[in-house]
Amino acid sequence: MTEKFAPVPRRTKRPLPPVVEVAAAGQEAGVPATYAAALRFLYDRVDLERTRQTRAVADQLKLERMHAIMEQLGNPHQAVRFVHVAGTKGKGSTCEMTASCLEACGYTVGVYTSPHLVDIRERVRINRKMIPHADFTRLVGRAGEAAAAVEGEHGPATFFELLTAVALLHFAEQAVDIAVVEVGLGGRLDSTNVIRPEVAAVSSISLDHTQILGDTLEAIAREKAGIFKPGVPAVTVQQKPGVVEAMREVAERVGCTLQVVGQEIDFSVRFENSPGYGPHARVCLQTPRNTFEHLRVPLRGEHQAHNCGLALAILDKLAERGFSTPEAKVTVGLEKTELPGRLELAWTSPRVILDGAHNEDSVRCLMRAVGAHVPYDSMVVVFGCCQDKDVGAMLSQIALGADKVIFTRTAGNSRAADPRELHRRFVEMTGKMSQVAKDLPEALRIAARAVGRGDIICVTGSFYLVGEAKKYLASLSGKKSAAPNL
Repeated sequence: MTEKFAPVPRRTKRPLPPVVEVAAAGQEAGVPATYAAALRFLYDRVDLERTRQTRAVADQLKLERMHAIMEQLGNPHQAVRFVHVAGTKGKGSTCEMTASCLEACGYTVGVYTSPHLVDIRERVRINRKMIPHADFTRLVGRAGEAAAAVEGEHGPATFFELLTAVALLHFAEQAVDIAVVEVGLGGRLDSTNVIRPEVAAVSSISLDHTQILGDTLEAIAREKAGIFKPGVPAVTVQQKPGVVEAMREVAERVGCTLQVVGQEIDFSVRFENSPGYGPHARVCLQTPRNTFEHLRVPLRGEHQAHNCGLALAILDKLAERGFSTPEAKVTVGLEKTELPGRLELAWTSPRVILDGAHNEDSVRCLMRAVGAHVPYDSMVVVFGCCQDKDVGAMLSQIALGADKVIFTRTAGNSRAADPRELHRRFVEMTGKMSQVAKDLPEALRIAARAVGRGDIICVTGSFYLVGEAKKYLASLSGKKSAAPNL
């Protein structure tokens, strides 16, 4: 029998309980008083996103420390309802579509995602608005105090743990109706896994972060499924062989029901080309509770149709738990979905497309999406990635679409691969035209000189590289007369 849930009541903003006995510890920790100091405080912490991933990094993942920090803060996350999304690729897209639809349905929606592209506050938003500077500074201070109080027993908090605490505090303070939370790394030991969601979702899984999560798809799937909770519905998309089976093992052990979009959940997709939208996908998803028919997928690329299906499945599960998700409002929400850094046209003359494809499958999807959705004569790819990725596989996919590649690296990222080594390997593998640039601005200038009116430049390989490109192009926005030279 289906469990009955009452409609979701509107909540009011409320003060949080005080931090538990941490004032003195916080003073010793040098809690920040300004926004700039808050940034320095965070970036002085271990940042696993920018650290070369080894077994030692895996040892930093300690969920007990995050639980202790939240306990010090009065467990504010226990007053918030959540959607929790894990996966290798597509989780960010799924989060944004889900959140946009919920907002269109009239809810106040928190969103916590990573990494950011330009402004760290992009990670913590409510109804598309970034957390204000003052709130960010204050909550970094509260999180820092709590972390200092438990450091003796649990060790120093990481960059991501502190940011997660800030997000959960902010959502509780602002009394959001629901928050959509993206897993940072893996799932089972990720800092976000202190929450108990209304729905747990896993997007497409592929080999990534193998030094930490395991070197098989099944092992990675079990880590991602670590977000499953007893009695909480779980949904996923169709996966490569063995992946769903591994997740079902976890679901059975935990005591939850896992459904697959396209198997237990009726789902279909069709691709069409219309004068108004050009090439795009439309999806249908039907359950006993909802019928979503021929909804246009707002993001380009065939892979986004499956991410959209996952978002609709999440909405359907929320409807079972008291949320109102009528098709008309969901349609509006999809239309309003925004996702910077994914097939984003960031400059028009020459055309510069930004996409944070950061593993083999993501690059493959990018090359297909560009071919399907962006008319061009030739493509110059500006590429930089992290050294702990499957570089050879990524380069093979780049070679399928690029006419020329310019290798560079993100400034200040110790994980960044040496562009000279990338260039050497690419030449050995493909023999295609490529060269090395010392930094991103130089790479874009070289690319701009190499393209004509019908060509495109695509910056990809890393969200950090895409973020740096967004900042650089924004700095040129008042100098568009010089655009051909970037």
